[in-house]
Amino acid sequence: MNYRVIALDLDGTLLDNQKRILPQSLAALAEARAAGVEVVVVTGRHHIAIHPFYQALQITTPAICCNGTYLYDFQQKKVLAADPLPQDQARLVLQMLKQSDINALMYVDDAMLYQVPSSNVIRSLACAETLPKAQRPTLQQVNSLAQAADEAQSIWKFALSHADIPALRHFAEALEKELGLACEWSWHDQVDIAKSGNSKGKRLQQWVSAQGLSMDQVVAFGDNYNDLSMLEAVGLGVAMGNADDAIKARADLTIADHMQPGIAEVIRTRVLGQ
Repeated sequence: MNYRVIALDLDGTLLDNQKRILPQSLAALAEARAAGVEVVVVTGRHHIAIHPFYQALQITTPAICCNGTYLYDFQQKKVLAADPLPQDQARLVLQMLKQSDINALMYVDDAMLYQVPSSNVIRSLACAETLPKAQRPTLQQVNSLAQAADEAQSIWKFALSHADIPALRHFAEALEKELGLACEWSWHDQVDIAKSGNSKGKRLQQWVSAQGLSMDQVVAFGDNYNDLSMLEAVGLGVAMGNADDAIKARADLTIADHMQPGIAEVIRTRVLGQ
């Protein structure tokens, strides 16, 4: 198969445990780009939280952010296409959150907002501190997420976390059932809430079609449940070794975990034919 696009999830896939891209991956991706293959980032992250990786990859393709909620062009510094959460649905999510002890990080416009510094927020803040100031994402504590939601132009998603995973799962299922929202797990203790219909696979397909290509010409790498929509839609869906067995079962290929150079091997053998 003549693969023309490489689609990459970040956390747990392209990034190791220290949030770094393996040098082997960087080298193989550079070789692929030199051969005319497009490399696109497809992530659950906000666009403000992927600057270092985008620069390290030296790519110019737009990034698919917040599980397909929007397409962001770093060259023009603007959103190209988006399906944010409607304000009324965001208010209902916040009302339900107020009656629970689930922590929320709200992704809006050019910032990530929170009221309570949960373990996920503390982790993100610590990670941000390791970056140069120009690359640090805006993580801001606010007195009221409800007020911030009313003032935001676009609400991309809510990232919900809780130490009690069954309780978090129950809450997410309630949101899905009562409000008809898209609920996708992006980490073992985090579920992302977005407008129904949004997915990595859907946004990737739109972008690929706009390039005059087909999804059969795409190789995608992922490790979590929010990656399934693209892993199952492309020509070669690759699950990382650290993924759950349920994800591996639905992928075309399973490779080594994200701490090993499995991505580079697939690129060289399946994409470049070396």
